[in-house]
Amino acid sequence: QVRLAESGGGLVQAGGSLKLSCAASERAFSSYAMDWFRQAPGKERELVAAISAGGSTTYYTDSVKGRSTISRDNAKNTVDLEMNSLKPEDTAVYYCAADLIFRGNLATAAAARSTDFISWGQGTQVTVSS
Repeated sequence: QVRLAESGGGLVQAGGSLKLSCAASERAFSSYAMDWFRQAPGKERELVAAISAGGSTTYYTDSVKGRSTISRDNAKNTVDLEMNSLKPEDTAVYYCAADLIFRGNLATAAAARSTDFISWGQGTQVTVSS
Protein backbone atom coordinates (compact mmCIF):
# COMPACT_ATOMS: atom_id res chain seq x y z
CA GLN A 1 0.00 0.00 0.00
CA VAL A 2 1.26 3.45 -0.85
CA ARG A 3 1.91 5.50 2.27
CA LEU A 4 1.46 9.24 1.97
CA ALA A 5 2.80 12.01 4.17
CA GLU A 6 1.88 15.68 3.84
CA SER A 7 3.98 18.63 4.92
CA GLY A 8 4.10 22.37 4.47
CA GLY A 9 1.04 23.51 6.36
CA GLY A 10 1.12 26.34 8.84
CA LEU A 11 -0.20 29.74 9.83
CA VAL A 12 -0.20 32.43 7.17
CA GLN A 13 -1.78 35.83 6.82
CA ALA A 14 -4.51 36.45 4.27
CA GLY A 15 -2.97 37.17 0.90
CA GLY A 16 0.03 34.97 1.61
CA SER A 17 1.17 31.74 0.02
CA LEU A 18 1.88 28.18 1.05
CA LYS A 19 3.24 25.14 -0.72
CA LEU A 20 1.96 21.80 0.50
CA SER A 21 3.88 18.66 -0.34
CA CYS A 22 2.89 15.02 -0.28
CA ALA A 23 5.55 12.32 -0.35
CA ALA A 24 4.70 8.75 -1.33
CA SER A 25 6.48 5.67 -0.07
CA GLU A 26 6.82 3.77 -3.33
CA ARG A 27 7.00 4.08 -7.06
CA ALA A 28 3.49 2.67 -7.54
CA PHE A 29 2.57 6.28 -6.82
CA SER A 30 3.08 7.03 -10.51
CA SER A 31 0.19 4.71 -11.40
CA TYR A 32 -2.38 6.74 -9.54
CA ALA A 33 -4.11 10.03 -9.96
CA MET A 34 -3.50 12.23 -6.94
CA ASP A 35 -5.89 14.51 -5.12
CA TRP A 36 -5.70 17.24 -2.55
CA PHE A 37 -8.76 17.39 -0.31
CA ARG A 38 -9.47 19.70 2.59
CA GLN A 39 -11.80 19.63 5.54
CA ALA A 40 -12.72 22.67 7.56
CA PRO A 41 -14.28 22.39 11.04
CA GLY A 42 -17.92 21.43 10.80
CA LYS A 43 -17.76 20.94 7.04
CA GLU A 44 -17.52 17.95 4.75
CA ARG A 45 -14.26 17.01 3.10
CA GLU A 46 -14.01 18.61 -0.34
CA LEU A 47 -11.80 18.03 -3.34
CA VAL A 48 -9.50 21.00 -3.90
CA ALA A 49 -7.35 19.83 -6.81
CA ALA A 50 -6.50 16.69 -8.75
CA ILE A 51 -3.78 15.63 -11.15
CA SER A 52 -3.68 12.69 -13.52
CA ALA A 53 -1.16 9.87 -13.11
CA GLY A 54 1.14 11.25 -15.77
CA GLY A 55 0.70 14.82 -14.63
CA SER A 56 -0.63 16.16 -17.90
CA THR A 57 -4.14 17.00 -16.72
CA THR A 58 -5.30 18.91 -13.67
CA TYR A 59 -8.54 19.95 -12.02
CA TYR A 60 -9.30 22.68 -9.50
CA THR A 61 -12.43 23.43 -7.58
CA ASP A 62 -13.78 26.85 -8.41
CA SER A 63 -12.87 28.39 -5.05
CA VAL A 64 -9.12 27.88 -5.64
CA LYS A 65 -8.95 28.08 -9.43
CA GLY A 66 -6.54 30.71 -10.64
CA ARG A 67 -4.61 30.92 -7.39
CA SER A 68 -3.51 27.31 -6.90
CA THR A 69 -1.25 24.94 -8.80
CA ILE A 70 -1.06 21.19 -8.38
CA SER A 71 2.02 19.44 -9.72
CA ARG A 72 3.74 16.09 -9.35
CA ASP A 73 7.18 14.63 -9.81
CA ASN A 74 6.90 10.90 -10.44
CA ALA A 75 10.66 10.48 -10.25
CA LYS A 76 10.60 11.80 -6.69
CA ASN A 77 7.19 10.34 -5.74
CA THR A 78 5.84 13.73 -4.72
CA VAL A 79 2.79 15.85 -5.42
CA ASP A 80 2.59 19.51 -4.45
CA LEU A 81 -0.15 22.05 -4.05
CA GLU A 82 0.92 25.66 -4.21
CA MET A 83 -1.68 28.10 -2.98
CA ASN A 84 -1.48 31.86 -3.40
CA SER A 85 -3.67 34.77 -2.33
CA LEU A 86 -4.83 32.71 0.60
CA LYS A 87 -8.12 33.59 2.27
CA PRO A 88 -9.43 32.82 5.76
CA GLU A 89 -11.92 30.43 4.15
CA ASP A 90 -8.98 28.31 2.97
CA THR A 91 -8.39 27.35 6.60
CA ALA A 92 -8.69 23.57 6.85
CA VAL A 93 -6.82 20.34 7.24
CA TYR A 94 -5.43 19.39 3.85
CA TYR A 95 -5.07 15.76 2.81
CA CYS A 96 -3.47 14.13 -0.18
CA ALA A 97 -4.94 10.93 -1.56
CA ALA A 98 -3.93 8.35 -4.13
CA ASP A 99 -6.90 7.77 -6.39
CA LEU A 100 -7.84 5.11 -8.94
CA ILE A 101 -9.77 7.73 -10.88
CA PHE A 102 -8.70 11.13 -12.16
CA ARG A 103 -11.40 13.52 -10.96
CA GLY A 104 -11.42 16.04 -13.74
CA ASN A 105 -14.86 17.51 -13.17
CA LEU A 106 -17.55 18.00 -10.55
CA ALA A 107 -19.38 14.82 -11.55
CA THR A 108 -16.45 12.51 -10.92
CA ALA A 109 -15.57 14.42 -7.77
CA ALA A 110 -19.10 13.98 -6.43
CA ALA A 111 -19.17 10.29 -7.38
CA ALA A 112 -16.14 9.40 -5.28
CA ARG A 113 -16.44 6.22 -3.25
CA SER A 114 -14.18 5.23 -0.41
CA THR A 115 -13.02 2.19 -2.39
CA ASP A 116 -11.67 4.47 -5.13
CA PHE A 117 -8.88 5.69 -2.89
CA ILE A 118 -5.72 3.69 -2.41
CA SER A 119 -4.50 5.63 0.58
CA TRP A 120 -4.69 8.94 2.43
CA GLY A 121 -2.13 11.04 4.20
CA GLN A 122 -2.52 12.08 7.81
CA GLY A 123 -3.31 15.69 6.91
CA THR A 124 -1.60 19.03 7.42
CA GLN A 125 -3.24 22.07 9.02
CA VAL A 126 -3.47 25.31 7.06
CA THR A 127 -4.65 28.35 9.01
CA VAL A 128 -5.15 31.68 7.28
CA SER A 129 -5.54 34.67 9.54
CA SER A 130 -7.43 37.78 8.48
